Amino acid sequence: MDKILEALVSSSHPLPVKRAIVKKVVEAAEKEVTEEQCQALYHLTARLILLGEDPFQRQVGVQVQEAYARYHRDEFARFLSKEYVLELLQQGCGTLDRRDPAVLDFLHGCLRLLISCPAVLELAPVVRAEALRMVCERPEPALCARLAALLGDFPQCVPREKAAALFCQQLVRTFAHFQCPVAEEAELRRYVAHVSRVATLLQGIWKAEPSTLLPSLQEVFAIISSTEPSFEPSIALASLVQHIPLQMITVLIKSLTTDQNVKDANMTQALSRMIDWLSWPLANHVDTWVIALLKGLAAVQKFTILIDVTLLKIELVFSRLWYPIVRQGALAVLSHMLLSFQHSPEAFHLVVPHVVPLVRTLQADGLPTSSAFLLQFAELIHCMMSQYSGFPDLYDCILEAIKDLPKPSEEKIKYVLNQSAWTSLSNSFASGPLVLTGKSETGKTGLVNLGNTCYMNSILQTLFMATDFRRHVLSLHLNGSTSLMKKLQLLFAFLAHTQRAAYAPRSFLDASRPPWFTVGSQQDCSEYLRFLLDRLHEEERTIRALQTAKSKPHLSNSGTAEDSLAQDVTDTSPHFHPEHADVECDGQTLVERMFGGRLSTGIRCLHCHSLSEKEEPFTDLALAFCPSGPRARTSADQPGGQGAVNGGGEGSEGPARDGARPGPERPGPEQPGAEPALFLADLVEYFLAPEVLEEENCYFCERCGSLQRAERTMRVVVAPEYLILTLLRFSYDATCHVRRKILDNVGIPMGMGLPVHRLHPPPGSTPSSSTPLSSSSSPVRVDSPEAGENLAKKLKPSQKEEEEEEDGFTDCRREGGEGGEESGLQLVPYTLSSVVMHSGMSSESGHYYSYGRNVSGTDSNAATSLSHNSSRLSGGVAPSQDVLNCGGQNSRDWFLFNDSRVTFTNFQSVQNVTSRFPKDTAYVLIYRKQEADGQPGAPRGTVNSSRFNGEPPLHKDLMDAITKDNKLFLQEQELSARTRALQTASASCSFRPNGSDDNEPPGSCGPSGGGGGGGFNTVSRLVF
Repeated sequence: MDKILEALVSSSHPLPVKRAIVKKVVEAAEKEVTEEQCQALYHLTARLILLGEDPFQRQVGVQVQEAYARYHRDEFARFLSKEYVLELLQQGCGTLDRRDPAVLDFLHGCLRLLISCPAVLELAPVVRAEALRMVCERPEPALCARLAALLGDFPQCVPREKAAALFCQQLVRTFAHFQCPVAEEAELRRYVAHVSRVATLLQGIWKAEPSTLLPSLQEVFAIISSTEPSFEPSIALASLVQHIPLQMITVLIKSLTTDQNVKDANMTQALSRMIDWLSWPLANHVDTWVIALLKGLAAVQKFTILIDVTLLKIELVFSRLWYPIVRQGALAVLSHMLLSFQHSPEAFHLVVPHVVPLVRTLQADGLPTSSAFLLQFAELIHCMMSQYSGFPDLYDCILEAIKDLPKPSEEKIKYVLNQSAWTSLSNSFASGPLVLTGKSETGKTGLVNLGNTCYMNSILQTLFMATDFRRHVLSLHLNGSTSLMKKLQLLFAFLAHTQRAAYAPRSFLDASRPPWFTVGSQQDCSEYLRFLLDRLHEEERTIRALQTAKSKPHLSNSGTAEDSLAQDVTDTSPHFHPEHADVECDGQTLVERMFGGRLSTGIRCLHCHSLSEKEEPFTDLALAFCPSGPRARTSADQPGGQGAVNGGGEGSEGPARDGARPGPERPGPEQPGAEPALFLADLVEYFLAPEVLEEENCYFCERCGSLQRAERTMRVVVAPEYLILTLLRFSYDATCHVRRKILDNVGIPMGMGLPVHRLHPPPGSTPSSSTPLSSSSSPVRVDSPEAGENLAKKLKPSQKEEEEEEDGFTDCRREGGEGGEESGLQLVPYTLSSVVMHSGMSSESGHYYSYGRNVSGTDSNAATSLSHNSSRLSGGVAPSQDVLNCGGQNSRDWFLFNDSRVTFTNFQSVQNVTSRFPKDTAYVLIYRKQEADGQPGAPRGTVNSSRFNGEPPLHKDLMDAITKDNKLFLQEQELSARTRALQTASASCSFRPNGSDDNEPPGSCGPSGGGGGGGFNTVSRLVF
């Protein structure tokens, strides 16, 4: 039979004739055949299948073999002996090499014919040994796929126990040697199918024997982390990732990132190659593992690796967005890489040139998947442009391309950026005492206490939260300047963009500390604020004067030495002008525009009724406590309160105004939790109330030529953009000859109205509208020894003041009410921006911290609400619900700045802090003027708004400084993390977590709480 069949298939007979004869041979298999005939037919069919010259011969071999093996299985089992299988796998068949896939196809077919026969179990050990040998020889994908198919159908042939782990490791190595063809698409599809089949085999082995998974993954990492330049592993390894259980991410990433034996170069190489895997089609979860490894490295503060890999691979990841099959995973990785790379715009700017072409292509194809992708992509781009504003030349075309796509809200942008920063990531992958020092959940930056500098920190944070002032400062052109304003600009830039949780303002402290402030001692924050604003004002005036002198043409070619010096100074002076042209300076300094108001003081002689008026600038109003009724509660009323306290710039203090309008009745000393006995309106009304000057305070009337009783009135005639109110809590007790702190709880309203009088200047008068803030008549005088005297005494005419009348003092001696006539009283609405709290018993001890929120001059809701609630000056009555809502009564719009620590809070906490902690009292309040309906506003909150967010773009020098410091910070964090890891590995170390004062009052730095004044255990309780 075999001879006939062999001659037939090689003959030249027509194909139909051959098929008919073959059919007869197949039908003959049902009849009884001798064993010799069966063996001869099996050998013939094997030769036809393996060595057939054409498909017909191979087809005949398969048909005849299947027919005779079905009816003569025992003979076929004897044919497929161990020796025959071993010879076939080791030597091949005739001219057919053993590495030919046809060999495994033939063996696979033979085993299927014996699937329920015990002979398969006898052959399994041989196949297991040969399978291990074959993968060690690094077979091609096609052969490996045939082996995977065979072992998948016959799991009893898969290596077991120790051999199974070795088999998996060698199979992983084989993966690494797969080479992807770059020819036709059909070849690529076959290649992907082969790789997927082998990956499925590994998945089956991992499920059957879980002990093989970890050695396999270790082999994967060893391959991709290799720095051998002559070997580049195949991205086919990406197909294994989808079969790794996601539950193992935390364990595996922690093991990798905390292993001290893994060098940075190896980790960098491994991460780079994993990012390359994003190009592999149909590989699920690659993006999940890549992001997990990125987060793990950030958690252990290996920022150098992250920086290197991001800059190296960011463009490759972006290029994957063009391919729909891998687009979603690539976008996830790209988003994480860009959003976490917040110390520098370098990574984002690498992909900026490719954004517009991608957007236009996706908009043109009109596919639903492309539209959904564009929504996510546009949100990412908006976040990045918000983080790195200041590059309109790069972003204009992008904005035009995505103008029709929705833009995320500012709150969402801030949240996304804050949650994505490397220093904000959870350290769940870290082991040992690795503590991240990234920003808090607020996204705000604290200020490091440099030794009793909380007075400065609290003021700087309130100025930073003055939104319009901050935007003006950041928009100034101060290149090459060493001025104080430049240092403030740099400080604001760091507070807005640094990666540090807290910034150390050493340079600004050295430049802004008043000369009479003792280094390392606690100081009065209101005194520091006045000095700082006065310095900024005077500095800008001086620079402008030098610039004006420089612009004037020289009268002669020869100049004096002074002219040369002025020329040298102005060459390096900054230019104090904002970036946008919609800001009108009117010759005023920035401090004048933002904080400057004008106060008119009039004294009318009660004998001749002549009136003397004087108009002065101010930057803050010092509000005294009315002494009428029961005495104010002071630090002496507190158990353990301090006695005499020396010095300190407490601001204006003095006896009560004689004959002043009585203040509101107040109860005695308050109990914790009691409602405020005073409201801010009471203090403002008391400040503006008429005062009778008599007895030792009599006024010298020049018309009468003698001391006379007089009435003094003060009126605000120009309302500042930011109204600074200082509560004079540090009073002098004439009875005991000591200074005490007034601990009365003052109700702080969200909104208030300030009465402003509009005056017509009398004919011939010279109103002092241009009087500088530092003039001798200004109440903002921080270095005057008379700061604590009664203001009425200072108004008594003297020879010096008579000489200064030409500078702005208008003495109008007129009968019966002549003088400046009112043209109307306007109640200007203000909304609360920030509050500086003092915790302690005196100005020389305790602690300052502040509350703040972002509010600009265009919060129309607050302005509208206030305009309808103007029956009183301020919050003597509770503000309307609209005001509370816009001010964050029940929201997290407020921030608590306590040196390095910044937390969320709300307005209710601001109002209740003194009732809960009696030593913590409001000291300095800043209100922002609001534009009422129909009222033309002054500088608006959008004075320098960017197209991308409300903040002005940073100038290049500021961005460079921040980028440099952010890189330094990441290096410091990495070095610190490595040091701690080494210490943990060598010896156990104690770890004391931070934040043990969560239940203490906001002004507390320890268990005693409340700052200084009451502690006797340690000196550090007094001042911190």
